Parts: sequence; structure tokens; C-alpha cells
Amino acid sequence: MDPDRKVREFGQRCREELLERVVPFWHEHGIDRQYGGFFSCLDRDGSLYDDRKYLWLQGRAVWMFARLYREVEARPEWLEAAARGLEIIRAYGRDDRGRLYFSLTRQGKPFFYQRKPYAAVFYLLALVEYHRASGDAECLQEARQLFDRIVQWIGDPSLLDRPVFGGQVPASQLADVMVLAGMAAELMRVHPDEVYRQAMVDAIESARRHFDGQRRILMENAPLGCEDSRPDWPEARLFNPGHAIEVAWFLLHLLEHVEVDGARELALETLAGSLEFGWDAEYGGLFYFMDVEGKPTLQLEASMKLWWPHTEALYALVLAYEQTGDSGWLEWLQRVERYCLEHFVDAEYGGWFGYCDRRGNLTHTCKGNHYKGFFHVPRALLFCAQRSGALPPG
Repeated sequence: MDPDRKVREFGQRCREELLERVVPFWHEHGIDRQYGGFFSCLDRDGSLYDDRKYLWLQGRAVWMFARLYREVEARPEWLEAAARGLEIIRAYGRDDRGRLYFSLTRQGKPFFYQRKPYAAVFYLLALVEYHRASGDAECLQEARQLFDRIVQWIGDPSLLDRPVFGGQVPASQLADVMVLAGMAAELMRVHPDEVYRQAMVDAIESARRHFDGQRRILMENAPLGCEDSRPDWPEARLFNPGHAIEVAWFLLHLLEHVEVDGARELALETLAGSLEFGWDAEYGGLFYFMDVEGKPTLQLEASMKLWWPHTEALYALVLAYEQTGDSGWLEWLQRVERYCLEHFVDAEYGGWFGYCDRRGNLTHTCKGNHYKGFFHVPRALLFCAQRSGALPPG
């Protein structure tokens, strides 16, 4: 079959899965119509098993509904869902220093504080996308101010009450590289500024620091100032295939705004190497975590197969094919899609499962929890459908 036709047909499958099963599942079961905001802890049939509001998932769901409203169809119920979610974060989600909680009770009382910046990252993305969907100028202003604060929090974790001790080795974390790049790219679309352009350039250079040229992957942690004498710790050997693949397509997105020599090659090499090194040759699927030297990981769940590395791979592969025309990427796309269909897609109730053991057996029937919600699956399906022509481009 013609490669372009394969991509178009894949895009149509993504469009149908997104609009006929995934979005309806989360719109029906994931919205708290009494108090506003979103539920994320849903069992297979959408029944609720935890009514707390998790701030990572509040911001992500706002972003997702606002993006659907703006780029797929201007359905009032989608914009209303995004607006109610944003209200919850603004009313209850922050302490008196502007730091975001990790979770709230259903009614909005603070429940847990994580001492990480990521809830704020997803709030910023929600603000930007809601601004684009609604025209609310205050959202953009708040997002720009929040960007500066998040940069400070990442640079000085003590501002989040996470002290740095003398025995710790200074390191760049790939997750921080990724979120800084993502925030800067989103802000650049609505408010071109040298600050965001430079942040994207810096993110690309930071990604190079994480690159393992031998394996063609991005390491999760890159020591700073001691590159020639890495500590013999599991953290220094840690590889997360999903993160590396996600960063690969982030890098390709950044190159729509900035030009950096060798960055496209870095992204494509990372994608190829991460798939080859991270794929389980015996049982299929991408490992969650790996020790690059084959030693034990501290993460007991390392051999599990999770939904989100596979959704990131789907989009990264569509994007790589679009930019190179190399049909080799489509062989990987078929392999990853087949794994998703066999292990994560739930044709009966809609939505996707998230967790399998190494052999591919479901370990949990839930469709969401305190980290899994209305984000990775619909984002990947939307982006794949758009890049393949099944939906209007973003």
C-alpha cells in the first residue's frame, strides 16, 4: 500500500477513536457537574473511585477541552468544561505564595502539596490554550508571569520547600528540559518574545547534554560539572523511553520557531534509538524505565508497559514520517499501533487502559488515576489526525 495512504488511513482511525470513544468517555464521566473541575480516578466503565481533584489533571483537561474547541469544533460544552476547570484552579489550587497544590478535595480544600513545579506547568498550558480559545487576555498575562516563576522554581527547588543537600550531584532533569520547551513554544505562538525564543534554544542545547550517542537515547538525568565522573548510582543510568520519545517530537516542534544546527538530526536519532533500545524484543511494547547497563532499577514498576510512552510514540512517528518521507517510520508506527490496540484500547466502554505488566496483561482496569487523565491519549490522537489530514491542522 502507498505509504501516504497508510498514514491517511491511520489518521482516520485516530479521528474516530478520539471523537467517537475517547472524548465521549471523558466528557460523560470526567466532568464534575456539581462543583466544577474534573474527575480523573475513573474505573473501566467510568465509575468514580476517588473524587479528589488532582491539579496535574485539572490543567491538562482544561488544555485538552480548550484545544478541541478551538481546533476541532466550537462546541459550547467543551469551552464550558475548560472554563469550569480553570475556575477550580484559580479559586482553590494555589497557596498564599502562588505555588500549586498537587490535590484538592472534591469541594476544593487543599489535600496534598508535592513540592514539584509540574502542576504549575500544566496550569500555565491551560491558561495559554484557554486564552487562545476564548480571547481572555488576563489568562495570557497570568501565564507569562507564571512562566517566570516556574523557571525560578526549577532553578531553585528550595522555593518549593525542597532543599538541596551537600551530597546531591547537580543534574539536569529531562522532565524539566521538556516542560520548559513546551511552555516556551506555547507562549511563543501567542506572544512572540525573545525570552521564549531563547528558552527554546536553551532547551535544545540542554537536550544535547542528555544525549547518549552510543545508544542514541536521552538519559533521564545529566550530571552538571562532573560529566567525566558520573556517580555509580541508578539515577545516572536511568532511561525512560517515553520521556525520550516525547522530547524528540518536542524538539521537532521547537524547530518550527527556531533554527539550531543539528537539532533535527538529534530529534530523529533520539526517536530511532529510543524505540530500538526501549522496545521489549520478547513481549513487545516499550519499557517504562530501564538501566542502560542492565542493572536493577530503583523503580519496581520498570518493566511495566504504560499507555503514555506508546501514545507519544504514535505521534512522534507520524511527525517523523511527515518531515522525512522515510517509510521506515511507518513500520514502527504499525508495530506501536498494534500494541495499543491489543493492550490499551477498550472498545466496549471507550477510553484507554493504562497499565500492563511486562507480558502485556492488564494490571489495573482503571481508565484514570492521580496521574492518568484526559490528556496523553486524546492529545496524541488529535495530533496524529491533524498531521495526517484527517482533521484540520493546528
